[in-house]
Amino acid sequence: MNANSANTKIQPSSQPAWYAKLPYCSNDAIGRVVKVWLIIGLVMIFVQVVVGGITRLTGSGLSITKWEIVTGTLPPLNEAQWEAEFELYKATPQYQKINVNKGMDMAGFKFIYFWEYIHRLWARLMGFVFAFPFLYFWWRGKFSKELIRRLGIVFLLASLVASFGWIMVASGLVERPWVNAYKLTLHLSLALTLYSYLLWTTFRAFMPADSVIHNSVLRKGISGVLVVLAIQIFLGGIMSGMKAGVFFPTWPDMNGAFVPSELLDPAEWNVNNFVEYDVSFFTNGLIQFLHRGTAYLLTIMALVYAYRVLFREKIQSLKLPTLLLISMLGIQVLLGIITVINCKGIVPVDLGVYHQAGALLLLTIVLYNRYLLRKPA
Repeated sequence: MNANSANTKIQPSSQPAWYAKLPYCSNDAIGRVVKVWLIIGLVMIFVQVVVGGITRLTGSGLSITKWEIVTGTLPPLNEAQWEAEFELYKATPQYQKINVNKGMDMAGFKFIYFWEYIHRLWARLMGFVFAFPFLYFWWRGKFSKELIRRLGIVFLLASLVASFGWIMVASGLVERPWVNAYKLTLHLSLALTLYSYLLWTTFRAFMPADSVIHNSVLRKGISGVLVVLAIQIFLGGIMSGMKAGVFFPTWPDMNGAFVPSELLDPAEWNVNNFVEYDVSFFTNGLIQFLHRGTAYLLTIMALVYAYRVLFREKIQSLKLPTLLLISMLGIQVLLGIITVINCKGIVPVDLGVYHQAGALLLLTIVLYNRYLLRKPA
């Protein structure tokens, strides 16, 4: 026996004994029940993002002024409790600067409270749907070691999303009558990162084999589309948080100009405009100009990718995913235009929610195309 062998034998295991004893399956033996559970998780996150959009567009996010994970599960159950919640809301800038002038009564408060309550209740429900089946499946050996690692990251991302959700809400309880647009965008971006990571994990569970399409040109093309789409969604989040559509509700021009005059004035390029964006035509114009420009760039890149797939490479297994990509992109662009031109003083809730849901569907399709073109392990 040489020295190296002796050293190897006496090294302690880096894993706890209970962890090492748990059974695991291989990546290609993940059962149907686990796959269905992963899909349920994706659907629940999708619904949560949509409900979050409704909450934002109806101004409901600040109606619940406390973050109570356990005791906040139940809504007010009698008139006294409703009055107490309403009094807490009356102390917020949103009520004092906006809703008091609109004559908000208890019925109006209950409406906005409903959407924020559903948003938080759905988040709690997702925690239960994730945690208990996770522990059971793990104990029964239904996971592969790779899937365990990926689900651990999912759990950490979900915790981060929830924590940042409260940071976002707290930003609207001090001075501004709305949540901070930048913090809202980070919250949305984290939620979509969680969705994307779980989606990729689900792809791995359904299609673990490395029988991928080996085409570096198409891989780079769809990767570029994915990067630009991520930037576009980020800009869309800021635009939504600022309600920038209300400032420039026209298309293809922006209040009669391709480039808003505020963007051409050097004096407007100052920090204060980015901080006090609520009343700044400059910041709202800049964000909307970038959002529109990125949409044009994304459309061109996606069309180039589709042309190469359908007419140059003619890869049959990519035909349907590519057609879905182009179709959804067309719908999303149309929804964006219709939403903007209908922002007459207020962002229409239905169109805004459809546009956000469309972005999530488009992201799903782009990630599916990218997964089919992934590099082999």
